[in-house]
Amino acid sequence: MTESFPRQQARTKRFSLGVPRAFRVSPGGGRVVFLRSRSGTDPVTCLWVLDVATGTERLVADPDVLGGAGKPEDLPPEERARRERVREQASGIVAYATDASAETAVFTLSGQVYAVDLTSADARPYKVKTHTPALDPRPDPTGRTLAYVHDGALRITGLSGQAWDRLLAGPEGAKDVTYGLPEFVAGEEMDRHRGYWWAPDGSALLVARVDNTPVQRWHIADPANPGAETRQVAYPAAGTANADVSLVITRLNGRQLTVQLDHEYLVTACWQDGHDPLVVTMSRDQRTMRLLTVSPVTGATGVIREDTDPQWLEIVLGVPVWTRSSKIVWTADDNGTRRLLVASMADLHDGTARPVTPPGLQVREITGIDGDTVLFSASEAEPAEIDLYAYGPDALTKLSKGPGVHLGQRSGGTTVIASRTLDTDGLRVVVNDGLRIPSHAEQPEVPAPAPVMLAAGERGVRTAVLFPSWHKQGEGKLPVLLDPYGGPHAQRVLSARSAYLEAQWFAEQGFAVIVADGRGTPGRGPEWERAVAGDLATPVLEDQVCALTAAAEKFADLDTGRVGIRGWSFGGYLSALAVLRRPDVFHAAVAGAPVTDWSLYDTFYTERYLGFPAADSAAYRGSSLHLDAERPVVLPQRPLLLIHGLADDNVVVAHTLRLSGALLAAGYPHQVLPLTGITHMASSETVAENLLRFQLNFLRGALGVGTATPQPR
Repeated sequence: MTESFPRQQARTKRFSLGVPRAFRVSPGGGRVVFLRSRSGTDPVTCLWVLDVATGTERLVADPDVLGGAGKPEDLPPEERARRERVREQASGIVAYATDASAETAVFTLSGQVYAVDLTSADARPYKVKTHTPALDPRPDPTGRTLAYVHDGALRITGLSGQAWDRLLAGPEGAKDVTYGLPEFVAGEEMDRHRGYWWAPDGSALLVARVDNTPVQRWHIADPANPGAETRQVAYPAAGTANADVSLVITRLNGRQLTVQLDHEYLVTACWQDGHDPLVVTMSRDQRTMRLLTVSPVTGATGVIREDTDPQWLEIVLGVPVWTRSSKIVWTADDNGTRRLLVASMADLHDGTARPVTPPGLQVREITGIDGDTVLFSASEAEPAEIDLYAYGPDALTKLSKGPGVHLGQRSGGTTVIASRTLDTDGLRVVVNDGLRIPSHAEQPEVPAPAPVMLAAGERGVRTAVLFPSWHKQGEGKLPVLLDPYGGPHAQRVLSARSAYLEAQWFAEQGFAVIVADGRGTPGRGPEWERAVAGDLATPVLEDQVCALTAAAEKFADLDTGRVGIRGWSFGGYLSALAVLRRPDVFHAAVAGAPVTDWSLYDTFYTERYLGFPAADSAAYRGSSLHLDAERPVVLPQRPLLLIHGLADDNVVVAHTLRLSGALLAAGYPHQVLPLTGITHMASSETVAENLLRFQLNFLRGALGVGTATPQPR
């Protein structure tokens, strides 16, 4: 062992450095484009191409060569915000876009746009004439023209050395209006990180116009530097106004058409060769979603399909998209299963489209289209396993092999499958069942996790239990540490060894660690997800207690008289909730970046589960933590550590400060650890490393746990 696990995990960005990602297969299947840093210690991400015929990799763009080795990045605020939304921790080329043939790729470094020919071994990246800083550059499908956003306006310029640049949509410098960028909730909650879409022939663009004027302004300060100006953010808290989002069709000759949207939320859009644009909208209460077709001539819209649900509808990534035979790929919730639809526009419109996947196979994401073949990820009987499937035409095939978490891309008959399993470290990427795209990630300095998987209680709560590698059953009681996320849109119990590295490190310190995915988490179908409707507290906490009870019944070595819980974001909320509402079960908690008052969280997420604060105030009161802190103390007071980044613009520090104030007023002892300059990611190496140690020391003291034997790693 050369260094501590906390240090290694922080330095390697949670072992993500050196891991290939962001795969793009050329239409002919001959090239696979991807991102990867050169080693598991190198934070600078490069652009690579794999030649499928020869099996050779080629480095096509190296930021150290283009921008100077060791030179710090100069990122515009909008790019920093985008990286925060996608939880990007690396540097260098962290995103790219290509033309339709995947012959040209474009990317930015410190706000400067570069382009590179992907087909020539001798090609070198070149600077593209743009205004700087440039955001989200994307070539048109023909590879002739580049669009990008600068100063809130959409601009275009030529590729291949053409020296021209002009404004296309939006007055530059407009204070609260942008063209071509997503609004806050689109990036944070909808996984829509773009705001414009090219026409297939490169003659026009479908552009999102975002007016943030109605959105309230919050101010994020840096208390450690009182001379610094506060940062103003447009944050749409639950029950307040959202940004006004509309669409325009902008032709390269300057002509513009307005597209009238019928709902408040723009979910996504799609514009493919041979078809008019498709647009998905959603109502403010998220109970109605519409798939629309848009006339590029008039801007008029028509409803292809309308889906409704009395609680809410989930967004499925990758739809809508057209197949080669002019069928639309969509999904529908059908008797407890999220199923795949591949149907004509007419069949979708009149309701005669029928699912092409069987009951019980929960579709998660559509990952690619290859002609009439639809590639998608799904879970069947076991939600901890995510498999890769192909449908079409008229046949369903499972492509992944063995238990694990499998994702993939396909084009031109070339299939890329990226897999993580319980039997292997890290990510394994295979191309066409033969070629490998190697990962250069470091080997974790922690014993290989070997979680015991349980289906706890009558609801079968998926649970993983981890023990110290040196512990033998029956040789002594172990204090218990629950390590959940436990909320919507995130899953912790997976058939992948890499999912449990941090939990195993805590186990090595002398804990039995329990990770559980209760109601509301993904992978088990619509009914499981919607079980938290109107109450984000009771079901999720009950399921953590259920997991603990089942694990203690199975393993007599668990000491249920010493139970701690730790978590971040929703997991932080759940941890604080646990000691405040169930101190009979939980004896200490670490709550990192917790949502404590749901009226302070954003519209799209919070209103989906709890409704509108004015109309559903009881749901907000029942799910927030302040009343728990303010009520008379009749239950045992348990040690509670609150941790929060002062620069967090997602879960703002007001959540922790208000809870701390309520706890203090109630005479409830607790600790608060403020993190100067840290956002919701807590990605600083020093902070990430020492946070683990700080939490460990707190839990040891709170639970009366001594140093583990043998000496912990």
